[in-house]
Amino acid sequence: MKDATHTVREELNYILLFVGAIWAAFFLNRLVFPVDFNKFGVVPRTISGAIGIPFMPFLHADLAHLLGNTIPLFVLLTLLAGSRARSWEIVAEIVVVSGVLLWLAGRSAMHIGASGLVFGLATFLILSGLLERRIVPLLISLLVGFLYGGTLISGVLPGAGPNVSWDGHLCGAVAGGLSAYFLTKDSSEAKPRSERIDRR
Repeated sequence: MKDATHTVREELNYILLFVGAIWAAFFLNRLVFPVDFNKFGVVPRTISGAIGIPFMPFLHADLAHLLGNTIPLFVLLTLLAGSRARSWEIVAEIVVVSGVLLWLAGRSAMHIGASGLVFGLATFLILSGLLERRIVPLLISLLVGFLYGGTLISGVLPGAGPNVSWDGHLCGAVAGGLSAYFLTKDSSEAKPRSERIDRR
């Protein structure tokens, strides 16, 4: 994995800023701007709907939707900050890749919310921990699996619930898995030959 040494303390201000921006977008939409921001969500296979790819994590239907995403997002971003990964590079990759996948293959509906990013981060942390085979990432992956494993499984199924973007969750999980695979693969290939272990 690309090594980007940092601590949770160093990243905490950025985490709070990111989550704060999501809350600010919600209240600005409700209290200041007459335009409904949610119309800028992802609508698969439409030109206007593609605009929503970078904005989807900042758009929420109501306060319950926002609260439901805030706690897991904060927890997962904090765990990511404690890893060696380039935190915000991972976040950007998951948002863009999951958004593109959803735009290409999602149901014809308006998709909003940060839950795709949540599913992507959870999947990234679990898989990167397993693939790295180092004690701290592995412990993080076990913790995330314990906290969110059941939600990960149920949330990507078509029967996840009314008005639930299960396909958005699925695309987020796929994006997180791809990020984990390619970053750990790049790290493995970057090691000197003497540090590699060939398995035949």
